[in-house]
Amino acid sequence: MRWGPPSASPIVLLHGFLDAASTFQFLVDELPEDWSLVAPDWRGFGESESQGSSYWFPEYFADLDALLDLFCPQQPVRLIGHSMGGNVALMYAGIRPQRVQAVVSLEGFGLPRAPTSEAPGRYAQWLEELRRPPRRSHYPSLEVFARTLRLRNPRLTAERALFIAAAWTRPAGEGFELAADPWHRLVNPVPYRRDETEAVWRLVEAPVLMALGELSEYLPRLGADGTDEYFADVFRRLTLRKLRGVGHMMHHEDPAQVALHVREFIEAHS
Repeated sequence: MRWGPPSASPIVLLHGFLDAASTFQFLVDELPEDWSLVAPDWRGFGESESQGSSYWFPEYFADLDALLDLFCPQQPVRLIGHSMGGNVALMYAGIRPQRVQAVVSLEGFGLPRAPTSEAPGRYAQWLEELRRPPRRSHYPSLEVFARTLRLRNPRLTAERALFIAAAWTRPAGEGFELAADPWHRLVNPVPYRRDETEAVWRLVEAPVLMALGELSEYLPRLGADGTDEYFADVFRRLTLRKLRGVGHMMHHEDPAQVALHVREFIEAHS
């Protein structure tokens, strides 16, 4: 998706897991109209094609690399990513530091450390899940799905929940099914390697805005890896902001507050 005037260097928005590019609309509505913005759907999400097989995280780096060659071939880019998209943006900024001018990460802080003892069970679970191809979730109407979304996240307004319900689904039979490829839900057989992620993060040269939700559902799970001191140690040019009254889906819950910090940061590093 694209918003604003054409530009040789648009700001690139990267959505999170099971989300879609179009739900950045809430945030875009709060940003300056003259900003050039572009948001792709990751493979197997939104309007992108499903591949019907396991997905691997490094593929997102390759997809972003190719997209940036298309969107911004001549100069470093500004990336804004939420959750998985924030993790991709930060990792890419360490892998290809010369390609990134600035990064905004909305709760894109990685996963809790996984002990190596989990590996055997994960491989076994993955093999079993491959035997049972996953099915897409189905809902009789967008209104039913919107109510489900609000039960999961009471901070969503009814209007935004209905918008998200439409963005995350497509017509199927007499109702709607999730657009996200259900193969995304297979367990990752490879335990999360936070030490490797940190090694990449330490190579990030671009300034980083890390926005954290006061009511985050995921940050407390990180323990010592989710403190202000931890992030300041890992990222050499860090701006850390705690956003009041929002959780992990901050750009859906209070886009005006998110936009305030995004605008301040982007304008300071443009």
